Amino acid sequence: MKHKPILVALALFAIGTAQAQKKKTMDKKQDIEQKITTLMAKMTLEEKVGQMNQYNGFWDVTGPSPKEGNAALKYEHLRKGWVGSMLTVRGVDQVRAVQKIAVEETRLGIPLIIGFDVIHGYKTLAPIPLAEAASWDLEAIKHSAQVAADEASASGINWTFGPMVDISRDARWGRVMEGAGEDPYLGAKVATARVKGFQGDDLSLPNTIAACAKHFAGYGFSESGRDYNTVDIGNATLYNTVLPPFKAAKDAGVRTFMNSFNILNGVPATGNSFLQRDILKGKWGFDGFVITDWASIREMITWGFAKDGAEASEKAVKAGADMDMESYLYVNELVKLVNEGKVDVALIDDSVRRILRVKYELGLFDDPYRYCDEKREKATINSKANHEAVLDVAKKSIVLLKNDMSLLPLKKTGQKIALIGALATDKNSPLGSWRIASDDNTAVSVLEGMQQYKGNTLTYEKGADLIVGKATFLDEVQLNVTDRSGFEAAKKAAKAADVVVMVLGEHGFQSGEGRSRTNIDLPGLQQELLEEIYKVNPRIVLVLNNGRPLTIPWAAEHIPAIVEAWHLGSETGHAVAQILYGDYNPSGKLPMSFPRNVGQVPIYYNQHSTGRPVNADKNVFWSHYGDVEKTPQYAFGHGLSYTTFKYGAPKLDKKVYAKGEPVKVSVDVSNTGSYDGKEVVQLYIQDVSASLSRPVKELKGFELVSFKKGETKTVTFMLTNYELGFYDNNGNYLVEPGTFKVFVGTASNNVQETEFELK
Repeated sequence: MKHKPILVALALFAIGTAQAQKKKTMDKKQDIEQKITTLMAKMTLEEKVGQMNQYNGFWDVTGPSPKEGNAALKYEHLRKGWVGSMLTVRGVDQVRAVQKIAVEETRLGIPLIIGFDVIHGYKTLAPIPLAEAASWDLEAIKHSAQVAADEASASGINWTFGPMVDISRDARWGRVMEGAGEDPYLGAKVATARVKGFQGDDLSLPNTIAACAKHFAGYGFSESGRDYNTVDIGNATLYNTVLPPFKAAKDAGVRTFMNSFNILNGVPATGNSFLQRDILKGKWGFDGFVITDWASIREMITWGFAKDGAEASEKAVKAGADMDMESYLYVNELVKLVNEGKVDVALIDDSVRRILRVKYELGLFDDPYRYCDEKREKATINSKANHEAVLDVAKKSIVLLKNDMSLLPLKKTGQKIALIGALATDKNSPLGSWRIASDDNTAVSVLEGMQQYKGNTLTYEKGADLIVGKATFLDEVQLNVTDRSGFEAAKKAAKAADVVVMVLGEHGFQSGEGRSRTNIDLPGLQQELLEEIYKVNPRIVLVLNNGRPLTIPWAAEHIPAIVEAWHLGSETGHAVAQILYGDYNPSGKLPMSFPRNVGQVPIYYNQHSTGRPVNADKNVFWSHYGDVEKTPQYAFGHGLSYTTFKYGAPKLDKKVYAKGEPVKVSVDVSNTGSYDGKEVVQLYIQDVSASLSRPVKELKGFELVSFKKGETKTVTFMLTNYELGFYDNNGNYLVEPGTFKVFVGTASNNVQETEFELK
């Protein structure tokens, strides 16, 4: 009892501290709003519209000023204060030079916000975002974003066009590599981690950058997986699948949104007031700003939604698009539209206030050159700590798909290993797509990683080139489909080996924006090479490098060990080697389903039942394919370990719950194998009967748990209204009474179940 006064005093102190911090934050916000009001009173209409204009970097800023052409026009606009932001300008010397023009040569000296596509790192590259999502390790994902922000901000950048939080079920779409996969719950958790990683707790610190949730909204549902294509989805999909990761990003404090290229209900997202004004700025209360995707205002003309640039600008600004990326339309059209009475100046003022608010929050008005420190740039870029961080998340991102014959982990001594595949020595492809600031050929190759283990005899043979010539960010990849001259040497090496490690998959530039594929198999001659090697030595470990789920039915049937290693970034080779040799026990789980063939796409675990889900009548009239199973090759959440885990039956603290009462679910999990390891324990639910049909399973919880060999732990989940509800077709959130099934297990297709009633 004598401690009670102390505890009360500590509690009161904590409450007082929280209240003081809250007041300080409110005072800071009010101060910023007053400063914005004062500044805007001085601005001409042209200067206001200028803040809504973003230009791509257009000349070597430290060189002579452009004298003619488009660059000269942009430069003149910059000096007039008609540019609010620039993108792809990077490096302290370049950023300082362009910022100096904005701050010291314009009438009001409003600083620029400098944007860049920092997608999975700046110079030091982490795994592609889809791979990071496979770690299911939110702290590692957050730290990866922190590393990216640290390096980018050290190079003068203060705004990234990430994270991409589009949910997609279609592996043909190349941009699946840029997101977190097919599930909105996992996607929302990853979105939150990335936003907090980029932005930190204080956006004014020089090692944080403003994040941008993109693409708002529906882009991941482009028809036929073809980029920039139309989107046609119902409200149930929009509210329950597409929007939750965006809402999570908003709730995490993301300061900008980017709209998308697609149409939704016939309206381009850039001109879609339902998305931008009704939902984002209205219902959700978002007070940051919305930027268009590249030239998407102008593309509304091509969509047939606007007759010319003036009408496109009018529709975009009225819909809520605050900043124009590279359309040149706001800067050319908005002043005239306001003067003609077609656009209310209040819309301009609202957009400008939003943009200036983020600039103040970044601290740019206090010090426009806060991101321009050459010493910090030199010390930060490619630092040892950053490489250690991306190696850590790379290992956690690898998924063990199959491990028959106990081929893995490899023995560290006394084995003859044949390493085969052009990707095994490639130092460029593993960097993946969307790495425009990185230096080519800087990844650690798989060969280099495996060469660190000296106890075995390692022989390398290419087998066949994957591509012809050099792959670039702007051009289509040209595949080798004819040159088999290396096959025989590879077969000879394989025949003499105890174990064959084959590194196959996609080139890093075969996925990403504009990289849609109708065949998502092993491209080029790789499947043929794999089968030829198998004939002489079936003891094969297949290491996949890819940016999307692939169709590998032959390999899934024949190859004893398969490792999904994605495009893992700068430390690829070290991460793969440490997994292969067992210095790190794989713990990754798939964030997207792997189809058996492309005809199953789109395929996803959280499907609806249909009226005829099983062959109850023993005839042909049920929901299935006649030529292949309807299940995926590898399901969402699948991923093995070098150890084994045994799950007990899930337990509830009772069977009937009142609405609003938390549902406690627990499960005993045991490490029954010979290695220490980590397991992602997954919880799914099904609302059995509801006012709208609900999916057969929905992920609603997961825990990444470490186990010593032989150890048993009880893992507990709490289900609240957040997990038990859903959105109706008008966007209203409902939690309805009825029967709920609960599934707990190691993957979406490997679970045990129980159920409860919600009254």
